[in-house]
Amino acid sequence: MRLRLSRTELERLAETGATEDRARFGAGAQLIYRVSVRPEGDLRATFTGDTVSVALPQPLLQRWLEPDQVSLRAEQPLESGERLTILVEKDFACLAPRPDEDDSDLFPNPGAEPR
Repeated sequence: MRLRLSRTELERLAETGATEDRARFGAGAQLIYRVSVRPEGDLRATFTGDTVSVALPQPLLQRWLEPDQVSLRAEQPLESGERLTILVEKDFACLAPRPDEDDSDLFPNPGAEPR
């Protein structure tokens, strides 16, 4: 599972301890994805009803706020014996411009040439 957070979402997570958004599919169907902070523990994910929740420990968030820390990754064991890979990343602007997308709230792409 992979989630990407914009600058505003990461700031909200740091300030309030949670951020969420949703994808609407019409006819009342939606998928909510939430990231929240907890004092300690492991990076964990749950799926209940229409909501994917990822909880990350405060020390991990503090490291992730550093400019050179791009992502957080963990593997969570499942009851079936399988493992869920969780990846939470900073959302970077694309290197190639996309005229129909607003990337003003995304992180500057480290691969972009300086202006």
